[in-house]
Amino acid sequence: MKNVIISGSLAYDRIMNFSDNFSDHILPDKIHSLNVCFQVDGVTENYGGTAGNIAYALNLMGVAPQFSATIGSDHHKYFEWLKRNNIATDGIKVIDVELTAGAYITTDISNNQITGFNPGAMKYSSGLDVAGLSPEEDLLLVSPGNLDDMINYPKQCKKLGIEYIFDPGQALPMLQGKDLVEVISGCSILIVNDYEFNLIQDKTGCSKDELLKLAHTTIVTLGDNGSELYNGTGMTPIKAFKAARVVDPTGAGDAFRGGLISGLLKKKSLKESATLGSVCASFAVESNGTQVYSFTPEEFNRRATEG
Repeated sequence: MKNVIISGSLAYDRIMNFSDNFSDHILPDKIHSLNVCFQVDGVTENYGGTAGNIAYALNLMGVAPQFSATIGSDHHKYFEWLKRNNIATDGIKVIDVELTAGAYITTDISNNQITGFNPGAMKYSSGLDVAGLSPEEDLLLVSPGNLDDMINYPKQCKKLGIEYIFDPGQALPMLQGKDLVEVISGCSILIVNDYEFNLIQDKTGCSKDELLKLAHTTIVTLGDNGSELYNGTGMTPIKAFKAARVVDPTGAGDAFRGGLISGLLKKKSLKESATLGSVCASFAVESNGTQVYSFTPEEFNRRATEG
């Protein structure tokens, strides 16, 4: 089995609920000089970031992930959490002069959200030595994180023959079209949701067919409609699996990636691996938070079998 290295973000997600509507506290004729305060009902802190979320899913799937990520001076709780879950912290660079990346999300009673995001330690490169990776032994997943890393690591991988998966996600608005074409070209798998796929088309000027030819395989996730797998044989639909209840869809995409990669590392086919991703994602939506869900192998296999 190959080693998987996850390049991406580690973050604290601080979630707050406002027991009214934002709009009732904003004067439309004063929007140009906005100065408001929303008293929330408390704060819930979750462990997040794409690298952390994907590593958590991989760990549940029986794969030991490796990190290439940065974290801030407030890293102690996150490290303790990872160690409690038997996830190694090697490869995580501590940036003492910054706080860990953090999302501050306030939701009102109509599910409108106001989010502030501090990149913090994510402003620094994780410093991955790509030249130290082996084409035979390593797989790199490039997920949303430090922008320079997202551009430079794929370029280095191509020069050295290292297999990599490109998952641009939330970083897409900050990436330039020419950079996207370069890093997607030749990657093992491009994985995006349908909105992100369209955004890449808009940024690069590529048609759908042109974009699908850049990566060896492209997977487009469609939420509760499953996903579409594109490669040289055309499009293969991957079904969604029914959750026991839907509480919060946040993090389902990262869970999908964890399940997918676990299958690839175990030498399953692309369709089988994407199906594992779909099953894993169905558990993620059952909890409020990204690294909160869990399942036993028996529960996972039962859902995969029952559909």
